[in-house]
Amino acid sequence: MTERPRWALVAAIVLVAANMRTLMASLPPLAEAVRADLGLSSAWMGVLTTLPVLCMGLLAPGANQVARRLGSEVATGAGVGLVLAGLVLRGSGGGAVWSLYAGTFVAGAGIALAGTLLPGIVKAVFPARRSGLGTGLTMAAMMGLAAVASATSVPLADVLGDWSRSLLVWTPLAALALVVWVPVARAAHRHPEREEVPEDVTHALPWASATAWLVAAYLTAQSWQFYSALAWLAPTYEAHGWTAREAGLLMAAFTGAQLLSGLAAPTLLDHVPDPRLLLVLAGLLGGAGELGVWLAPDTAPWLWAGLLGAGQGAAFALGLALLVRYAATPRDSARLTAMAFLVSYTAAAFGPAAMGVVEDVTGSFSLVWALLALVMVPQLILSLRLRPDLARVGAQID
Repeated sequence: MTERPRWALVAAIVLVAANMRTLMASLPPLAEAVRADLGLSSAWMGVLTTLPVLCMGLLAPGANQVARRLGSEVATGAGVGLVLAGLVLRGSGGGAVWSLYAGTFVAGAGIALAGTLLPGIVKAVFPARRSGLGTGLTMAAMMGLAAVASATSVPLADVLGDWSRSLLVWTPLAALALVVWVPVARAAHRHPEREEVPEDVTHALPWASATAWLVAAYLTAQSWQFYSALAWLAPTYEAHGWTAREAGLLMAAFTGAQLLSGLAAPTLLDHVPDPRLLLVLAGLLGGAGELGVWLAPDTAPWLWAGLLGAGQGAAFALGLALLVRYAATPRDSARLTAMAFLVSYTAAAFGPAAMGVVEDVTGSFSLVWALLALVMVPQLILSLRLRPDLARVGAQID
């Protein structure tokens, strides 16, 4: 990747990252309209968030293997291509159930491929003392566009006359990312940078690494809460009498807070020797938001959304930064990311659907938020165990 100017590489990375959450963030504000048109239960609506997260988990090791054969840059470009194809399929089916789910799956596979490889690419492009900044920029792109998607989904559906056309709006962004990334992939393909390291150490997932398991467990608790909140925050307030447009704006506040904290937290991590301070603070913020939505949803909904978004955005960004910090090399970062995503996303993928079942059974979202607040407890415990002196993946036999 040395052939292109650093600013061009950073711009390409940020643009790819911007497409990693629009798929999921654009749907929740439209959930009630989709349910009414297609007759879907809360559980089946939750599956639409579960599918891409499950792809991100189960396909993460496959992404690592594809990168071994094609190179990380070419594989990332293929992932962006799948995201584009999935968005087109999801939005061009005229509101058909099959195209909605099939498109979500295809785009989810693309997110799994590109998203798994991004931390390793960030580690290769940014110097060690600026890796947090690189992670923060990718987080800001992810959550910034997610906020825009949440805020504009309902107005776009009103203007375009159909919720499926609103979902189709995000295809040009994916097409632009693919166009910008192609020169990066070509340059890397012409001038591959190969690491002379033992084959068994370089490519195997680090199952024997205690550090890898700690990071994976932390991301499991965090992701269960994040994707469940992403799926059900807007429907929760629609159930309290809010309009879809108002709920979409609340979702934009939720994701906008993630943008700010997601940029700030990993950047601060570059200057803080012990990550536990930031990890615990992020958990307390997110937990306060969950408790607020559970115990007093109508008292200060914008505050609860802001706290929830700030906490979850910081927690997720710090988790991504740890995938870089706790790895010895860019390739080890890819190995750690593949394992952590396999464990965490596969488990967390069931969160949105499981919370949907809870709502179907109880007829209320109250218990959903109580359970999410309960999941914050293990996240805080794990945060305290993520010491700065943990052995890095690749620095020992794993």
